[in-house]
Amino acid sequence: MASQPARTQSRPSEKEQAPKASGGKKGAKGKELSGRQKAAIFLVSLGSEISSEIFKHLREDEIETLTFEIARLDAIEPEQKDAVLMEFQELMMAADFITSGGIDYARELLEKALGSQKAIDIINRLTSSLQVRPFDFIRRTDPAHLLNFIQQEHPQTIALILAYLEPNKAGYILQKLPHEAQSDVARRIATMDRTSPEVLREVERVLEKKLSTLSSEDFTAAGGVDSIVEILNLVDRTTEKGIIESLEEENPELAEEIKKKMFVFEDIVLLDDRSIQKLIREVDSAELAKALKGVDPEVAEKIYKNQSKRAAAMLKEDMEYMGPVRLKDVEEAQQKIVSIIRHLEETGDIVISRGEGDELVQ
Repeated sequence: MASQPARTQSRPSEKEQAPKASGGKKGAKGKELSGRQKAAIFLVSLGSEISSEIFKHLREDEIETLTFEIARLDAIEPEQKDAVLMEFQELMMAADFITSGGIDYARELLEKALGSQKAIDIINRLTSSLQVRPFDFIRRTDPAHLLNFIQQEHPQTIALILAYLEPNKAGYILQKLPHEAQSDVARRIATMDRTSPEVLREVERVLEKKLSTLSSEDFTAAGGVDSIVEILNLVDRTTEKGIIESLEEENPELAEEIKKKMFVFEDIVLLDDRSIQKLIREVDSAELAKALKGVDPEVAEKIYKNQSKRAAAMLKEDMEYMGPVRLKDVEEAQQKIVSIIRHLEETGDIVISRGEGDELVQ
């Protein structure tokens, strides 16, 4: 819930009614409600069925705290309940405005609806606990337009922007960049660690023509190997291969780290039946049995259905007689199979479907 509002200086008179949502929310004894108390009142107001669903998304310590607060609640006055629900509605309305148009847009609409001071109060309470990522405005821009906007920028600037974009948009822009720039930008994303808020603000100022009012004073993490892997998984195979080959020449260790994450064992479900059958012929049965220990049933079923009934039964027996296996040994077996899959793909023996543009042609 929202952070606790500022405590008022004067005490309310006995005849004074309970404050509305625009002021402080106070309990029956005149004490201002804490954020935890508001959360407890809110959950009680929703009812046990909905509250139980909310609890499923909370940490254990948060559940304990809220349960304790709910247990401590006295009778909830109608004015208290209305004030808490009104505050929640206002915060959600502000969050929707921020999502659709950014902070400035949200502030403008709230000022028109609730007045300037109330709008500022709501925005401040919301953003005090809300982390707004840099380049919020740019992420809502059509990637084709954004490409035209940034393709002349320095590769490091492009890498910084792509690291904060959704992977599908970043992948689109990456594959549309000049070939010689693709691997450079990919390398910069992969090796990016943390970017200072000053640099982020400067890039935002140049690209958006105004300073962001929400730039966090904490260093913001973006980029890294996982980021470029997620992007490369969404580009076409030609672009991906070209980038990987360039990185293998410039930074073999980085290229190998990226390649290891480009396809994980569970991605076997992406292979067609012919590819699975080809893989099974190349893999040692004992190694396959070990690799399948504890995997998602969907992955194991993908293997079983591409074997004869007798072979599938024997594989299941091998897994059963094997007994408990160390996680390290299972992961090593899975990595060996992934290496075989990568080799088969490189030689053209199998095809891994990674998304748009990878449809097979007969």
